[in-house]
Amino acid sequence: MRKVNNFDDWIDYFRYWQESIGISEREMAGTPFRKVGFDAKFGEPEAGTIEFGHYKGQTKWPSIMHIPDQRIRDALLNLIVFQGDTEFASVEQQRALLERAPSDYDLFSLMRVMSEEMRHGWQMSYLLCTHFGDEGKREAQKLLDRRADEGERLLGSFNEIVENWLDFFTYTQFIDRDGKFQLQMLSTSSFHPLARSMAPMLKEESFHLGTGNNGLRRILRAGRVPPAVMQRYFNKWVPTAFDLFGTDNSSSAHWAYVWGLKGRFDERETEDTANLAHLNEASRELYRQEITRLVDRLNTAIPDPNQYLIVPDVKFNRNIGLYARQHYTITGESVDAAKYPAYLASVLPNDADRALLKDLLNEGNWIEFRKLEENN
Repeated sequence: MRKVNNFDDWIDYFRYWQESIGISEREMAGTPFRKVGFDAKFGEPEAGTIEFGHYKGQTKWPSIMHIPDQRIRDALLNLIVFQGDTEFASVEQQRALLERAPSDYDLFSLMRVMSEEMRHGWQMSYLLCTHFGDEGKREAQKLLDRRADEGERLLGSFNEIVENWLDFFTYTQFIDRDGKFQLQMLSTSSFHPLARSMAPMLKEESFHLGTGNNGLRRILRAGRVPPAVMQRYFNKWVPTAFDLFGTDNSSSAHWAYVWGLKGRFDERETEDTANLAHLNEASRELYRQEITRLVDRLNTAIPDPNQYLIVPDVKFNRNIGLYARQHYTITGESVDAAKYPAYLASVLPNDADRALLKDLLNEGNWIEFRKLEENN
């Protein structure tokens, strides 16, 4: 492909990327696919002045020319690149599921999720191409050059394989919910085009979260997938979601807050002074509390309390932060290093789980049926 010189060139490259991973509009023709217009969407500004940090009270920056420090510009570029990378990666992770869906409703839901993730990546690429000059155009092109299945995406969760529909529902329950947290934190940004990008993205993201939660609930109500199997998929994805909040005592989070680029999840609700040394930890804890409540509600569909699902402990199987590469169980107890590989294999999805889920998909009735409504 030719070099990306402007956003129109990027759009051509985006079409090429769609073709290369098999999800162009041609492949989707004739399916229950609600066409999503690929364009940049901006919400009404919730605040016209910077809401926190060193520049609090000043007018939000409408362009990078208004940003007072090159370091702030570089950090902003990095935030947009990482957000865009996750959007395109998730599409690559989920594309194999298009070949076989439990129902038309689930196929529609998958296609809507994927198309909206593409639009979110489009939004971030638009910001890069229109505000950051040649460097932004290069970064927007690289968003489409990296591949999840080659392990090239910037964050660990987005190089994992989504193998089956239980994987997908767990992913959208936990990883997309982390996405909600990240988008909410960016919605308070001092860079006005980024802040105004978030409201449409958050509205679309809410469908993804509902897809995951409803899918897991429908699986439990059908009663064919053992809760222990579902738990192992929770154990796969939740630690990677915890990692997505970043390192502990993060200097990057510290400066992003000082510069007003990224607020706290509850920035507009809390009156507490921000603890700049532990911003990532505070967001991670709010996320942990939220998903714990969701899992507790899922447990109401499980008759036997001995089979109740849990959120793995924040120390379990971490690759980033204070507990990275340490040896803890899903309930937070320390494990001898020599025994840990065997323990890990026992609590993560295994070949027997994959074979069971494959057989159930072939048999049907493993998930509560839901009809595709005509107005969807």
